[in-house]
Amino acid sequence: MVEKAYRYRFYPTPEQETLLRRTLGCVRLVYNKALDARTSGWYKRSRRISYKETSLMLTEWKKQDDLFFLNDVSSVPLQQGLRHLQTAFTNFFAGRSKYPNFKKKRNGGTAEFTKSAFKWKDGQVYLAKCKEPLAIRWSRQLPANCTPSIVTVSLDSSDRWQISIRFDDHRDLSLPTTDKQVGLDLGVTSLITTSDGDKIANPKHFKKLKKKLAKYQKALSRKQKGSNNRYKARLKLARVHAQIKDARRDFTHKLTTQLVRENQLIAFEDLAVKNLVKNHKLAQVISEANWAEIIRQIKYKSQWYNREAISIDKWFPSSKLCSVCLNRVESLPLNIREWDCLSCNAHHDRDINASINILAAGLAVSVCGATVRPEESKSRKAGAKNCPKGRRKQKPKS
Repeated sequence: MVEKAYRYRFYPTPEQETLLRRTLGCVRLVYNKALDARTSGWYKRSRRISYKETSLMLTEWKKQDDLFFLNDVSSVPLQQGLRHLQTAFTNFFAGRSKYPNFKKKRNGGTAEFTKSAFKWKDGQVYLAKCKEPLAIRWSRQLPANCTPSIVTVSLDSSDRWQISIRFDDHRDLSLPTTDKQVGLDLGVTSLITTSDGDKIANPKHFKKLKKKLAKYQKALSRKQKGSNNRYKARLKLARVHAQIKDARRDFTHKLTTQLVRENQLIAFEDLAVKNLVKNHKLAQVISEANWAEIIRQIKYKSQWYNREAISIDKWFPSSKLCSVCLNRVESLPLNIREWDCLSCNAHHDRDINASINILAAGLAVSVCGATVRPEESKSRKAGAKNCPKGRRKQKPKS
């Protein structure tokens, strides 16, 4: 059994849209007030405020005359908003994310409904305080005998209504075992190079619409703040961003699904994308390549389909190592895309050679659990110790 979520577009009636917009506004208000209370509680009184205390605050806010409108919407999304804030703080204290930010109206918003706040009847979704079902465009049906556990309604910055339906999939999704194995080398020009010698070009969705984005951004900057023309210009810009996002998501899902279905074992490098994008010269192209999302999808889809996904340490010298004789070159700048091994005279394409080495390392990890991290030299260890904290250079992707 795996937990899945299907996302659909839906088109609310005027009454439903009014209620949903009011719900999103109340969720945003409660989230921001709770975040302000927890922040001021720490800085003014050096005291942490828990989720339980914010829940009690919500009860008191509903009794105030100026906040009495909070009772007009379902209480479940408001409570879920507080739970999400607690999760954000948990991730912050664990070092997984930054400090929570206040929610903004222009970014749309989300409202999460648990089982007590919606009804699933005859294949339709009825939200709390809505008499009619949502007009969902069912691009695909839920699997048989699957009942939604949570539905999340969202409004994006381009004014599109979407609903995410979460459910437990009881089907056995395991695919027949195959002997095919592949190593993946992620790059910029060629998005993926496989150990079979295939290269998948980077579609560069952002670059295709970059001029259009610049045009709409310039038009937006000329509009007076608060005017209706500025709102329409902002909507045009948001729709272009949504087009880029949708194209990138669709391409990534199709690519990762194909890789997982065709291969029994997939090996790839565990890239520190968060550190790589700190280089302002490469940040845009790395972000557009979508490496982190590709790796994430390969990992969870491998679990769905009974495949094996193996992550190789980012310090493994995949490009500098000859895949024929295992001789390692000392230096290999990024501008060198092909090179000859001085030991065995083999000619290598940089990316294909790297993907072959990644597959070999992945097989070693899979069979015997070997480590593939190279031993650091004494000079490198000394240099790392003498380097001031926070000034250590991030090793570029080879």
